[in-house]
Amino acid sequence: MTFDIAAILAVDGIASGAIYALVAIGTVLLFSVTRVMFVPFGDLAAFTALTLAALDDGKTPGTVNLVIALAILAFSMEAVALVRAGGAKGLPRAALFYLVIPIAVALAVRLLAPATPPLPARLMMALALIVPVAPLLDRIVFRPVADAPVLVLLIIAVALHFALVGLGLLFFGPEGVRTQPLTSWSTEVFGAIVSGQTVCIVVAAIALSALLYVGFEFTLTGKALRATSSNRTGARLMGVRPARAGTIAYVLSSILAGVSGLLIAPVNTIFYDSGFLIGLKAFVGAIIGGLHSYPGAAIGAVIVGLLESFASFASSSLKDVIVFSILVPILVWRSLVSVHIEEEDEE
Repeated sequence: MTFDIAAILAVDGIASGAIYALVAIGTVLLFSVTRVMFVPFGDLAAFTALTLAALDDGKTPGTVNLVIALAILAFSMEAVALVRAGGAKGLPRAALFYLVIPIAVALAVRLLAPATPPLPARLMMALALIVPVAPLLDRIVFRPVADAPVLVLLIIAVALHFALVGLGLLFFGPEGVRTQPLTSWSTEVFGAIVSGQTVCIVVAAIALSALLYVGFEFTLTGKALRATSSNRTGARLMGVRPARAGTIAYVLSSILAGVSGLLIAPVNTIFYDSGFLIGLKAFVGAIIGGLHSYPGAAIGAVIVGLLESFASFASSSLKDVIVFSILVPILVWRSLVSVHIEEEDEE
């Protein structure tokens, strides 16, 4: 392997690692706040890419119908819960968040899609359409069993992933898609051609990570999320509502998944089931970081991207095997060095 080849592989690995970093940070965020290992995270990224591809072709993406159906179901469940709890005064707010805003976004996309608006508008439309999906799924699927053991939540998340894969096949079909690059600019660094798309990926990952750091460190909402992730019972006693904190975490994670999908769509062919591999590789990065550290998850994801890139040069057919095989020794090592405690029991 020459230095030029190594430089090219390193650039590709860093670009892939930046994508995995966004997904890994979102995975850690959701797990720390809600205790849900959100397996469909990669599916949301894939759905965003497929939605953008449909908008590029002037078609109405299937995610429009998905958002409308989820919004109606989520509001119905929230309305029933509020009425039973004697909180009918909260119905207007619930209707605004779970029904009006998601359906308004979906109808706006349906109206504008055939006109094929400019690329920046299509990017915003795809992102706006995917952002409500995770909070709505939280209200429908995970909120009713929020206090269940982590293993039960994981099983539910896996089942939800398979349901979304089936819907993805129904909405988008079996064909893969690749969207147009965000920019045609490129430059040469150490003998390797660095495209503008790669620069956009890395810059977006750094910018979003920095915004999350600022939000968690210097805003009241961020501190509430940190408190919930540290101790749900203690946060509740201090006036923080874990359900609301979870909703905020799902919104933030949806944004990360959406941005990941927009960035990866021009550089990889995305299929309806591509999200699983994206999420799984990001999960390996999160495990390297300890599943509780955002910087650790980002660094671990970049390591996974670099390992995948160099492994593909050695053997393209075994690159995934090589990436996932590092999970076993890491899990064994963490099991040996970590202190095992019983799961917190909340009444």
